[in-house]
Amino acid sequence: MLTRRNFLKTAALAAVGSGLAIDKLFAVSKVYPLTGNMNRNLQDKMQIAGKEAPALFNINKSGLNVGRLQMTFFPYELKLRHVFTVATNSRTTTPDVQVEITCDGITGYGEASMPPYLGESTESVMTFLRKVDLSPFNDPFQLEDILTYIDSLSVGDTAAKAAVDIALHDLVGKMLGAPWYKIWGFDPAKAPSTTFTIGIDTPDVVRQKTLECADRFNILKVKVGRDNDKEMISTIRSVTNLPIAVDANQGWTDKHYALDMIHWLKEQGVVMVEQPMSKTRPDDNAWITAHSPLPIFADESLQRLKDILPLKDAYTGINIKLMKCTGMREAHKMFTMARALGMKVMLGCMTETSCAVSAAAQLSPVVDFADLDGNLLISNDRFRGMEVVKGRITLPDRPGIGVVKL
Repeated sequence: MLTRRNFLKTAALAAVGSGLAIDKLFAVSKVYPLTGNMNRNLQDKMQIAGKEAPALFNINKSGLNVGRLQMTFFPYELKLRHVFTVATNSRTTTPDVQVEITCDGITGYGEASMPPYLGESTESVMTFLRKVDLSPFNDPFQLEDILTYIDSLSVGDTAAKAAVDIALHDLVGKMLGAPWYKIWGFDPAKAPSTTFTIGIDTPDVVRQKTLECADRFNILKVKVGRDNDKEMISTIRSVTNLPIAVDANQGWTDKHYALDMIHWLKEQGVVMVEQPMSKTRPDDNAWITAHSPLPIFADESLQRLKDILPLKDAYTGINIKLMKCTGMREAHKMFTMARALGMKVMLGCMTETSCAVSAAAQLSPVVDFADLDGNLLISNDRFRGMEVVKGRITLPDRPGIGVVKL
């Protein structure tokens, strides 16, 4: 039987994750009797409110007297379907490390993806993961304690930390019997369309890539920041009139040129611009934002929660990526702070399997833009999870981060 104490302990986790006040949690206990017919009472109240009531978190299946956490990990190279070029580099593969955390026969999956600019490698991630000692923790529901410990092990290693974070969230979600978008209280029907990324290339290749994806997506993301920006956009416009988000990846070096380009881009149906100039030039980026007819999003200019406040007046919004911010726990906090500051939020990813992309997608119902196509760019995905249906993010009704291993 699910006891009052166990329910409150577990619901407190969900309350923290969704930003609910703990005193409101105990107010709930006064409205609903938390023993006996608790599940039926909650269902009845939600139906009266006109909402479809999901089954109560199935924590009674495994209980809270859980066993030892066991972590395993191994390297896994991601193979790109096409050469991927941005303003600063090109590549055909991305190093990756897969993580699994098991408790009471339940396994949570996580991963660390490491594009070159992050400064992490397979070796550095494996070295970090070998430092992790989960033996002092016998309750995976203590996410704050465990992930605070993980973060304390080094100053950087954000992708390695994200791998542990994602695996723990997947594990806990499975023990609760609910996906994280439900634990956080988000409506999956509000998940936006995801952009599909087209890297810098020759006109023939860009045209072919656009033809391959234009009928499957509702918005494209185009990498710019070199001397062929107008050629890139014009080539795409010869094929489709879909809205476009552009990412300069710090490629523009003159603020007046950047602003002129943004005005031209707006005329071409571009709807937002990401990281126009180097993160080392905050005043120039702020000037562009102040004069831009399009919203300007920070990407390389931030990584973690502490970086948001100084960007309030320099950018319209921020791009949150799990590999940069240490995972789902901090991503949720970053979203909350950005909204409190009146900033827009974009949710991004690296080249990743459906594991990390599906983890990020749990936040997608509450963001303004989503760029969650990293799994679509690879040919050797290990999982099935979040899907793109008619261009829109579709979240599966599976517990945790919603993935199954292929």
